[in-house]
Amino acid sequence: MFRRTARRSRRRGYGRCWPTWPHLANGAEGAARAELAEALGLPAGQARDAARELLTAMGAMRGLDTALGLWTKRTLELRHEWEASLSADAHGVLTGDPVADHRALDAWTVKQTGGLIDRMPVTLTEDTQLVLASALIMRTQWLSPFHEVELETAYEPWVTKPRMGLQRSSAVLDRVGVADTSGGFVTELRVLGNHALDVYLLLGEKDMKPGQVLGAGVDILTGRHAVVPGPRLPYGNVGPGLRVEKVRCTRPEPPRLEVTTAAYHLNASHDLLRLHRLFGLTTARDASRGHFPGISDIPLAVGSAEQNTTVKFGALGFEAAAVTALGAVAGSLPDLRYVTTQISAAFDRPFGFLAVHRHTRLVLTAGWVTDPLPCPEHGWEDE
Repeated sequence: MFRRTARRSRRRGYGRCWPTWPHLANGAEGAARAELAEALGLPAGQARDAARELLTAMGAMRGLDTALGLWTKRTLELRHEWEASLSADAHGVLTGDPVADHRALDAWTVKQTGGLIDRMPVTLTEDTQLVLASALIMRTQWLSPFHEVELETAYEPWVTKPRMGLQRSSAVLDRVGVADTSGGFVTELRVLGNHALDVYLLLGEKDMKPGQVLGAGVDILTGRHAVVPGPRLPYGNVGPGLRVEKVRCTRPEPPRLEVTTAAYHLNASHDLLRLHRLFGLTTARDASRGHFPGISDIPLAVGSAEQNTTVKFGALGFEAAAVTALGAVAGSLPDLRYVTTQISAAFDRPFGFLAVHRHTRLVLTAGWVTDPLPCPEHGWEDE
């Protein structure tokens, strides 16, 4: 959200997604431009073209939708070159009626996110001159679905009430691996989805902080940390939540990867101005003068910047099946003459995740799971 600069400012905090930042940097000058460029990791002069290329590439990805929206007061005259960098259908009008304008912005948000988010994270006032927003939505179905179980865990905060767990078994061992990072060992599990959209689950050592684990996950993607894949892991407890062992079976079986994780549904709001240094907004939030002459002759400063996020992780493609109980008769003990290797990966305490486009390694969203979904009120025996 932008407003005219003034000696006395009333700051709030609200919305952004990466594609909006290059357009912001392209219209900035001085220290604000330098800080935004540093946050983006590329020169401000290249930011607009990079944003256009990114949106074009993301628009071509199946299962992924993006949108960029701009709303301005009729009295705010934009510089033609800056406005031309946005698509014509992205530009709307702010009437000056905060209630009516917010209804229009919320309707755009619902449409662009398929209803997953129902309100645009911005506070409108009579001083609001411009709103620049982006939306991203991704949907994928697991190539190999999970089945729902009650999560078994020794993590005390999750033991207080039954949690919904997800389990599956696979003969593909290289979906899991361990990386030795500067903060500690991190177990990585790749959950492949359709449309080349995957989710990486990340479990660190118990004393590692969320930022360390998620940062390690990004470093793994970029090749800064090597991962020892499942087939090359030694026997024993080889990583956080990860164990490799020999197990007996009644017939010859290939090695197996047994995965247990938690179902979760997260909603989060982030005030980006509270992290103004990280997002390059330290100078831009100073409302005593303007910082964006490339956008308009009217002096503008960033009055708010926030992000709303919702994430759902479940069985996705889960299929219900009938269970038939057979009457048992006395018999002999099974002949466990065969041995196979079993890798057990349990994400049964707080863990991180990265949603990634498989071919470009682009991270689309990330988060930290602290409160998995509870089990349904009915018992599993009732099914």
